[in-house]
Amino acid sequence: MPLHLTKIAFGAKSFGDIERWYAGRSSPHLTTRYRPTRWEECIGGSLFWIHDHNLVARSPILGFSQTDNGRWRIEMEPRLIRVLPRPKRAHQGWRYLKGEPPRDLEDGEDVGDLIPGRLAGKLQRLGLI
Repeated sequence: MPLHLTKIAFGAKSFGDIERWYAGRSSPHLTTRYRPTRWEECIGGSLFWIHDHNLVARSPILGFSQTDNGRWRIEMEPRLIRVLPRPKRAHQGWRYLKGEPPRDLEDGEDVGDLIPGRLAGKLQRLGLI
């Protein structure tokens, strides 16, 4: 089973900002100073995007490559797949996703009115959701 990474959608004010970042890109990628230690296990996994303290979407990881300046590129498929939102604390950089990943949303499926991420996280810690 592949490993998954999580990353904050830094600067995104809405989910639409994340979608616009992907629009028109033939090969979206992220650059990072250090390649993940378990990078080979991440190929075939996904990078899950955190927005407003929730995992909201994922991008399948195609591979890793080094740039001319020594940084690493995380190459992803040029599609953004919405997932059932799940509370996730903010962090810097990327992290491995622990546990089962959230399921993908079906075409036309709407998540409805969501509980804000911080509140959902507190309720989850209390075992209420």
